[in-house]
Amino acid sequence: MNKQIQEFNEYRGKMNDIILGKQNKVINRLYNLDTNAYMDGALPVQTKEMLGLVASMVLRCDDCIKYHLGKCHELGVTTEQMYEIFAVANIVGGTIVIPHTRRAAEYWEALLEA
Repeated sequence: MNKQIQEFNEYRGKMNDIILGKQNKVINRLYNLDTNAYMDGALPVQTKEMLGLVASMVLRCDDCIKYHLGKCHELGVTTEQMYEIFAVANIVGGTIVIPHTRRAAEYWEALLEA
């Protein structure tokens, strides 16, 4: 596995375990709500992950972008689809999203190579 992907996944998992282990009711419920929001429903999981990626890019959250890129990759999103997602994010978010698109494209390439 690519070092960048491995480090992100390990750090995310470690910190989530620590945070959730503190048993804060509000934080645990928020994490649960997030998990449930991305479950299959009227919209399929893949569509929800693509929406999450656009929102993350517009909000300029690199960790969120990496997470949704990974999920999109797992769910079979193609590179052609990914670049349409990038296009929507840039139209909605404006040119401030371009640096995040560069990092997203780099991470996507790493996912494709893994």
